[in-house]
Amino acid sequence: MATAGTDTSVVVIGAGQAGLSVAYYLKRLGLDAGNEFVLLDRGPGTGGAWQSRWEGLRLGSTHKVNDLPGMDALGISFESADRSLPAKDIIGDYYHRYEDHYEFQVVRPAVVTSVTNNKSENLLVTFNNGEDDVQDVTTDVVVNATGTWGAPFIPWYPGRDSFAGRQVHTTDYLQAQEFAGQSVIVVGGGTSAIGFLLELEGVASKLTWVARRDIEFFNEGEINMEDAEAAVAKQDEAARAGRALPSIVSGTGVPRTRRVQAGIDRGVLNAHPMFSAIEPEGVRWSDGTFRKVDAIIWATGFRPELRHLAPLKLREKAGGVAVGGGNSFKDPRVFFAGYGPQASTIGANRAGRMIARQVVAALSKL
Repeated sequence: MATAGTDTSVVVIGAGQAGLSVAYYLKRLGLDAGNEFVLLDRGPGTGGAWQSRWEGLRLGSTHKVNDLPGMDALGISFESADRSLPAKDIIGDYYHRYEDHYEFQVVRPAVVTSVTNNKSENLLVTFNNGEDDVQDVTTDVVVNATGTWGAPFIPWYPGRDSFAGRQVHTTDYLQAQEFAGQSVIVVGGGTSAIGFLLELEGVASKLTWVARRDIEFFNEGEINMEDAEAAVAKQDEAARAGRALPSIVSGTGVPRTRRVQAGIDRGVLNAHPMFSAIEPEGVRWSDGTFRKVDAIIWATGFRPELRHLAPLKLREKAGGVAVGGGNSFKDPRVFFAGYGPQASTIGANRAGRMIARQVVAALSKL
């Protein structure tokens, strides 16, 4: 199905939930894995961003992890997975079995550094193995499924670079024992911040939670679908307009699970207003209050990882990439999986089918 002179018809960048979902439907629609489509994945192993998450994170302590399409054929499901084991191990194992079962050809580690225009209307994808082994692959279509883990966001505050203690983003957090006996401040209003606070309780000598907005806890054990759909709609609106994407959590709130409620009752999950400045020995609020801290944990989220697409000049003046229905408005050869309304487990699997169909339709016109 590839046009003359290309190595493959489709390159899927990323083999997390979104990338594997697209790959499943591409195969169901008749494309040959390894020949007509390939997956390039940055991680050293299976599991997408989950393989890099912290040791103490368990299934059920974060937002629901949906099964991949066709996972039932393997007789496995995250609903019945062992919740006593690290989530990264469970997801890595299940994704490994999934890739083997459907015989996907995943090249890893493959760090995509650029996607550029090639001769004859096709695209050139350049990647390496994390070191000096640079390779190129030409393709008719690119499906970008890189997610956000590779683009951590830390907001700037006055004095941030002068802090003498340790600053850690979610991507760098490994386990609570690293902060034993320390005064720690956790920044952020989502489930990662809450997870860190509950793990650090009784380990850190002093624990403070700050957030830039009020935390809205809702009583359902899982995200209310009405709120979820509203949050997804806001993502879709921003993506179509090419604006920076809003946070899903800011639109849905945080489930008041029994574990979370217990933390609220103990006073651990009591968010303070955001500090206004950082000093070498701690943080200071606008009213002059100062708190000495040894470490700041930034659970402040991520931005879409799109740097490798910069040569295609897809970014809008509003700060984002204009995407509708999973397709770039500026370049019809580029599709986005796990972006905008698909950026959470709410929409990623549904989008896999839609994008795969659009990709096959686009290829049929070449």
